Amino acid sequence: MEAPSVEEERAEQHIPQAQKRKGGLITMPFIIANEALAKVASVGLVPNMILYLIGDYRLRVAKAANIIFLWSAATNFTPVLAAFIADSYVGRFHSIGSGSIISFLGMALMLLTAMISQARPPPCSHSIKSCKSATGGQLAILLLSFALVSIGGGGISCSLAFGADQLYKKVNPKKQRVLESFISWYIASQAMAVIIALTGIIYMQDQFGWKVGFGVPAALMLLSTILFYLASSIYVKEKPHSSLFTGFAQVIVAAYKNRKLPLPPRDSAGKYHHMKDSDLVVPTDKLRFLNKACIIRDPEQDITADGSASNPWSVCTIQQVEELKAIIKVIPLWSSGIMVAVSASQTSFHLLQAKSMDRHITSNFEIPAGSYSVFMMLAIFATVGVYDRVILPLASKIRGKPVRISAKNRIGIGLFFSFLDFVSTAIVETMRRRKAIQEGHIDNGQALVNMSAMWLLLHNCLCGMAEAFNAIGQSEFFYSEFPKTMSSIASSLFNLGMAAGNLLSSVIINIVDDVTSGGGKEGWISDNINKGRYDKYYWILAVMSFINILYYLGCSWAYGPSAETVPKEGDLTEPAGKRVRCENEEEKVGSNVGEMSKS
Repeated sequence: MEAPSVEEERAEQHIPQAQKRKGGLITMPFIIANEALAKVASVGLVPNMILYLIGDYRLRVAKAANIIFLWSAATNFTPVLAAFIADSYVGRFHSIGSGSIISFLGMALMLLTAMISQARPPPCSHSIKSCKSATGGQLAILLLSFALVSIGGGGISCSLAFGADQLYKKVNPKKQRVLESFISWYIASQAMAVIIALTGIIYMQDQFGWKVGFGVPAALMLLSTILFYLASSIYVKEKPHSSLFTGFAQVIVAAYKNRKLPLPPRDSAGKYHHMKDSDLVVPTDKLRFLNKACIIRDPEQDITADGSASNPWSVCTIQQVEELKAIIKVIPLWSSGIMVAVSASQTSFHLLQAKSMDRHITSNFEIPAGSYSVFMMLAIFATVGVYDRVILPLASKIRGKPVRISAKNRIGIGLFFSFLDFVSTAIVETMRRRKAIQEGHIDNGQALVNMSAMWLLLHNCLCGMAEAFNAIGQSEFFYSEFPKTMSSIASSLFNLGMAAGNLLSSVIINIVDDVTSGGGKEGWISDNINKGRYDKYYWILAVMSFINILYYLGCSWAYGPSAETVPKEGDLTEPAGKRVRCENEEEKVGSNVGEMSKS
């Protein structure tokens, strides 16, 4: 381990003695246990939820899928909102604590819908025609439980950054490889928590019913909350900083006010307002129209005696301008990852496929339909492990020099695997439907087709590989490109992409259902999976995925070199790029945690 730098020693000298006695590795079990238990509890609710909506609430497949898409979108969007609120207003400790409580309330309310018969439609008496769908009030209670789980999950998502706060003795990682390894193994650890949820919780729901299946996640969430608060006195609780939302608004307003001012020459450092002791004394050339927000017109009027702006809505700092630029520049590349989220969000339809296929491993044991997603998590874990521990070391040994694949290239690899996933899913569904018709099951979507559900592993493996490459690539790319003040935003952008993917899935399924079910004919998204044309639906997604790859290549070319380490001979990186500045405090801490996770 390298000796701390002069800046780090100075920073540590300013840490209060009371703060020094808090934090450290002793807090890790509580934080990790909180996030792991919360992940097991929340993820275990999703896979079989479409069966709960269709069977107990009498909803159509398309409507039930839409509800799940929107719920997943909300669950992936709330971490972004929570990151802003935690960093700007309440702090990470209160965000995680309140999120844990809210999640427990949501799961407890969901348990009540299974326990109280009046919360659901009455059972069907004799015929299907006598079945009644859920009333508005009954559906509202269930949707409220969904909303509480999503909001609470957003608060808990600050656990990674909160854990970094506890390790205030930071290490300065000079190699991008350390950051890459940390993010890789962090995502793999999350995948393991999901694996437990997709096996244990799903098994309980299938074998013991919804009361036990919802009761266990609620109990785990309660235990998670208690464990987190038990260690309250030993946590390092960082105070919130200024709002990034406000900073972005100030840059836009100031740039508009100063729109008629000419830009100073590049060597005019004194003409731009910057923070004291900042390395940035001149803004970058990209998006130059925003540079006018930090022009100093009159030093005596615009700048106070302590070096701050007298009116931040007229003069902003270079740091504020670069933060907004960072967001704007990555939006096109970020949007290319939405199709990967669309692929991962199709679990409800894959569950219906699995229900109609032979899931037996032996004559006495069959895999629960909702547990097939566990193979996707195993694929993520295996991809990360093989890439990090086999491919890169082997390639480096063969070349005799360090070899790595750049973040942008890994994003592209993930998009290609996502395209292959849609193609394979469409082919497998074509095979399944043809076999169902040959066996005379066209009018019975619940009939078991003589075809092994192990064919679905092709989708799960390709989707897992796509998400592993894309998620790790995006996370490292955002961390490298964003200023250190935006670390929480960098860590939450992937979740925002997942939210956008679920919303896009909802839009696509609504359009496909409306277009194909006109005139009283059976639509592609039918309640009867054998009468529907889910294969054609997947082919549409495959075409969209291929177009998305071309879109990504264009965005990557337009973006230019990324701020990764300048490649040495033998590296598989872009031929040009700025040397990454490992200023990000969470990157420093994260790399230390990553090293510990290897041992």
